[in-house]
Amino acid sequence: MVNYVTYYRVSTDRQGKSGLGLAAQQKAVSEFIGDLEPLQEFVEVESGKKADRPELLTAMALCKKKKARLVIAKLDRLSRNVAFIANLMDSGVDFVACDMPEANKLTIHILAAVAEHEREMISQRTKVALQAAKAKGVKLGSPNPEKGSKIGVVQLTKNADRFASNVAPVIREIQTAGVNTYRGIAQALNARGIHTARGGEWHPATVRNVLERTK
Repeated sequence: MVNYVTYYRVSTDRQGKSGLGLAAQQKAVSEFIGDLEPLQEFVEVESGKKADRPELLTAMALCKKKKARLVIAKLDRLSRNVAFIANLMDSGVDFVACDMPEANKLTIHILAAVAEHEREMISQRTKVALQAAKAKGVKLGSPNPEKGSKIGVVQLTKNADRFASNVAPVIREIQTAGVNTYRGIAQALNARGIHTARGGEWHPATVRNVLERTK
């Protein structure tokens, strides 16, 4: 019998657009492994551009120790970085993406390369457009700093709301397991290696703030 370790990544900036939040990922993985109970579930709240994935590294270490298979809902939940995917494949950890379980190492490498190229092209087009606008005399940045400051506050609020909605399903799972105090939830989140929006540890106050945003 194959043992499974499940890994979910909730992006702080793309979940709403992709439509692939934690619940959707869990549903895809559950349908793939059927009635089998995974050895452990890992949830990472992180941007796909970052290669620093403590939860993923812990999941991979457990896979090696238990000779288990790493399961993800979708390939881009791992990374769109070719080197990252290549290193994962070279690590010897057996992993499978539920959206393409038949894919071999070559297929996965090619798909990651295409995704990385697409991201780089978007970034390059943005830089070229900004340079062209600057050459035409267009002033970049906000002509009204006070207005720009207000817009910045609005954006920070949106980011905080988005992060809260991303991490709320994890908190609900913890509450369902019987942990209902802010302190207990904070300890559970820290134990899972999930960071706050600012990359720090959870405290009762930060848990309360997130729950108040998702009421």
